Amino acid sequence: MSRPERLLYLLQVLRRYRRPVSGQTLAEELGISIRTLYRDIASLQAQGAMIEGEPGIGYVMKPGFMLPPMMFCSEELEALVLGMRWVADRCDQALAEGAVNVLAKISSVLPNELRRELEESALLVGAPVTRPSQTVSPDILRTAVRDEQKLMICYTDGSGLSTQRIVWPFALVYFDQARVLMCWCELRDNYRNFRVDRIAEVKLVNERYPEKRSILLRNWRKKYQEASATILPESDSM
Repeated sequence: MSRPERLLYLLQVLRRYRRPVSGQTLAEELGISIRTLYRDIASLQAQGAMIEGEPGIGYVMKPGFMLPPMMFCSEELEALVLGMRWVADRCDQALAEGAVNVLAKISSVLPNELRRELEESALLVGAPVTRPSQTVSPDILRTAVRDEQKLMICYTDGSGLSTQRIVWPFALVYFDQARVLMCWCELRDNYRNFRVDRIAEVKLVNERYPEKRSILLRNWRKKYQEASATILPESDSM
């Protein structure tokens, strides 16, 4: 275990204790000497961790301390790099630029050892067989989901039938070959999912829908938890 990984693990261990825990107990759990434990505690305190206590009394960490990016372990960095590379390769320009910027910001605050690990990651994203087409701006869809706003859409289903409807978008699902907008549909008075490439027109309605996005998603999951494992249990998109 590298030192950055050990410091991260030490923070995670301290979070489990609500009362002061002895340095010897912490050292034994991490498999290090008590002297190394004291140095690690001092290092974390110098970086801003709100750890109170002293040798012979015990240590406790105040709630609310957020881990700085430099405390990512190797697996977390690899997951982050792979995820951001997928977004940069598969998503629209705005999200792709956001992913690149995220990696740049994190790289700028990492210690040299972890920065090299991030920049030299060998986890790559393969080219998709096909890329999803789209006729409407993904920015509008994300804005509607984020701000809990109604949308007016003109949608053509798999049989070629076009309808105009008001929907309450609560999630946007990214498949390799399609994007799917999950909604409550006022026309059907039920949950419906719409393939983005079949939405011919979209317009933001200047009205928030009456339910919280998180509640819509939670109720959707509850309704379909015993259904098929697919994310499209009932749809106007096929």
